[in-house]
Amino acid sequence: MLVNYCNPIISGFHPDPSICRVGDDYYLVTSSFEYFPGVPLFHSKDLVNWQQIGHVLTRTSQLNLRKAGSSGGIYAPTIRHHDGLFYMTTTNVSGGGNFYVYTDDPWGEWSDPVYVDQPGIDPDLFFDEDGTVYYTTSNDTIGQGAYQSRIDVQTGERLSDISLVWKGSGGQFPEAPHLYRIGEWYYLMISEGGTEYGHMVTVARSRRPDGPYEGCPHNPILSHRSLLKPVHATGHADLVQAADGSWWAVFLGIRPVGYPMHHHLGRETFIAPVSWTEEGWPVIGDHGTVGEAMPAGRLPLQPQPELPVRDDFDNPVLAPCWTFLRTPDHENWSLTDKSGSLTLYGSPVTLNEADTPAFIGRRQQHFAGRFAAQLSFVPQQNGEEAGLTVFMNERFHYEIAVTRTAGERKLIFRRKLGTLWKIENEMPWFSDTVVLTVTADKSHYVFGFAEEGKEQVVFGKGECGLLSTEVAGGFTGVFIAMYATGNGVHALAPAHFDWFDYEAYE
Repeated sequence: MLVNYCNPIISGFHPDPSICRVGDDYYLVTSSFEYFPGVPLFHSKDLVNWQQIGHVLTRTSQLNLRKAGSSGGIYAPTIRHHDGLFYMTTTNVSGGGNFYVYTDDPWGEWSDPVYVDQPGIDPDLFFDEDGTVYYTTSNDTIGQGAYQSRIDVQTGERLSDISLVWKGSGGQFPEAPHLYRIGEWYYLMISEGGTEYGHMVTVARSRRPDGPYEGCPHNPILSHRSLLKPVHATGHADLVQAADGSWWAVFLGIRPVGYPMHHHLGRETFIAPVSWTEEGWPVIGDHGTVGEAMPAGRLPLQPQPELPVRDDFDNPVLAPCWTFLRTPDHENWSLTDKSGSLTLYGSPVTLNEADTPAFIGRRQQHFAGRFAAQLSFVPQQNGEEAGLTVFMNERFHYEIAVTRTAGERKLIFRRKLGTLWKIENEMPWFSDTVVLTVTADKSHYVFGFAEEGKEQVVFGKGECGLLSTEVAGGFTGVFIAMYATGNGVHALAPAHFDWFDYEAYE
């Protein structure tokens, strides 16, 4: 009996996947950009069902996002295992450049950064059989293509000059290099065309790790350019060999909706089988295309238990799904100030600034769902505000919130779309507690509220497409977040979120 698996394997804003296998265990990382902690880390036993076990960059000594603009911060990571250690290398484009961290236990803490004096982005670490370590980046500052040096992995010091090893097949933005030794060949796989609708994966090979490289005559080996498919922008791939000897590729893709097409969940992680031609070239999926349902082959599928809908904030630490917007200020939040609640203290920073507001959110990973939180909040001074936001970036977001204006407490629904900003609905509010809700489908968000023991009231509506990458720009995806602000001053009143629900409908 043939068994299929479903793509994406990690939904929502989880782009630029990289993967490694250690025995029967698989580990995968993705980009995180301006969100903290950095580099989500996943574990799987079967390549299809994944559990987030944490993040790689969890300390401010590893990651400073204070000056990160929207879609700045942490770009594409690579994860590798060598001689008992896990390595993750990435770029902080907002400060510090290329670095790697390491650990002997991926479930625990990772080291402080080791920086590499090599420009570019999307770094790759390759450990050759003779002990030589190659560091490869894509570098538009020098010239488009994959650039490489040898490094001392103990110190990060370069042991050679940086040299161009392959320009790619001719597409724009040759990026995301990954180097492998398979048999007698060294394979260099990159992405071209930009991480958009023209995205594609190409590959070259050489008898030497430093080239010269010969491009595959069948390039691109993965692309959905100009195809009528539910998945687009496929690219940024990484190869892994399963325990049974089969080969697989993880890669990013998007699932746009509507016409003209737009996507708001962000770039997601997909997987496809890899076959090999008689000449020894890799072929991803069905001659370079993939579907939402794909044959699992001999993979020993082990579905993960579903995560609970409700987070009661009873644990001493936040669940791995929760993230902050840039490096958090610890005085802005607490899990202990009110037992069984997440407490936010509004700072002067608002959601309209490329800064660090009191904001704790999670990625929207499903088109259809209901997201809700119970908020206890009594604003003490004008401008204090707390609620739920559907957030793409500081220029594009929607809110339902409790605030205080001209001495009066109000419930508001607001939309910010570029330079357009409007409170579209408001009403006096007298209760100290409210349940705020966001219900989503592929086209709209519906915002509502409910008093204790009463029916939900619809209070506002916003289009998903106006928070899409095609409108709002950038490389991220939509977050559903709890937030608080003093709108220019420090808020006096704490905002207590007693629980948060994430209920998927698909």
